[in-house]
Amino acid sequence: MRRTALEKWICETEALPCLTREGLEALQLKRLNALLQRERQRGGYYKDLPAELDSLKELESLPFTLPEALAENAAGLLLVSQAGVERVISGATSGTTGPEKRIFYTARDLENTVDFFSAGISEMASRGEGVMIALPFSGPDGLGELIARAVETLGARPVKAGFGKSYGELEQIIKEERPAAYIGMPAPLLSLIRYCGGPMSLERALTSADACPEGLRRELESSLKEPLFPHYGSRETALGGAVTCAAHEGMHLRENHIIAEIVDKRGEALPPGAEGELVITTIGLEAMPLIRYKTGDRARILQGYCPCGGITKRIEVFGREFSEEPDIKELDGALFRLPFLTDCAYMLKGGRLKVRALTIDGEGEGEMLAIIKNLYPEFEAEAELMKCTGESTPLYMGKRYIERNLI
Repeated sequence: MRRTALEKWICETEALPCLTREGLEALQLKRLNALLQRERQRGGYYKDLPAELDSLKELESLPFTLPEALAENAAGLLLVSQAGVERVISGATSGTTGPEKRIFYTARDLENTVDFFSAGISEMASRGEGVMIALPFSGPDGLGELIARAVETLGARPVKAGFGKSYGELEQIIKEERPAAYIGMPAPLLSLIRYCGGPMSLERALTSADACPEGLRRELESSLKEPLFPHYGSRETALGGAVTCAAHEGMHLRENHIIAEIVDKRGEALPPGAEGELVITTIGLEAMPLIRYKTGDRARILQGYCPCGGITKRIEVFGREFSEEPDIKELDGALFRLPFLTDCAYMLKGGRLKVRALTIDGEGEGEMLAIIKNLYPEFEAEAELMKCTGESTPLYMGKRYIERNLI
């Protein structure tokens, strides 16, 4: 089995002859201390932290950074001049409330992300193949544009499908471009496959930007020729954080740029294998590095090394931490097992859960309600079903979430 391409990229980027666990952790400590010194010198948000740590273990003694800081203290977190900022992402992620976060990137931050994307995409796309990118294209250095650049570096052909097109438009793109690989959110991919009656030319998929519950994953993998290649990233990691290799046993972390921890509800560090909240320290970012940032994502670091032979840590990410009931991952995992379901969206008001759904023939209300009542008998449930046509579009324009407490 081929060793993860991520580690070859780390060696090339860091000018290392080979990658060992000891060498990688020494690099992380060196980068962490350099970051702490930058904060002291520039008088940044973290200026009161120690100037140097003797070990990575000491990182656990530092305070957490909460998401609110990215809205309330963006200027203090920025470690370069405004002239050095190449891109800013601001706004709340779909499905969230509260202050809008602001994240800054330099040109080098973005180029590192493109190179990381290239390493990850190389696991499932080959030279000359078409790669369908079903994520937003929002202008220079947008997510879709960065992925397209990464695809091009591999000698593959980006098929820029974007996000929000109708199923008929997407079907036509597949017929004309015949992409072999897909990059995008998992639920829209399954919706497209079911509308088309099969995956057509699509054989492989790198799923990202949203959770993929086990039930949804099983349905996708039964349609494609290979298991999924999940990716984890966020604005705070410059969009790229961890990616799956050919072994399909967890996502390899971008450890030359990110230190990951898992903590419990009290903030105590958890050992490999235990589930808790993912906390990241972004030692490889120039513009806006974060120290012990609480992502709000539930995850675990896998025990041992990957069967591919790689030594980088691997993670599994399960979605948002400490979610309320009903849980959209549980709903999606159960409902998408229904072969006639194309897409669905959820709204909760008081104790009443309403599901809007697209189905192959507009039928299936009884089966859907039975599943919901079995999962959450304490909630009243209703379903509004529509037939999925070529003019239909995905019911979510971003991450899937339950719209709560509607007035």
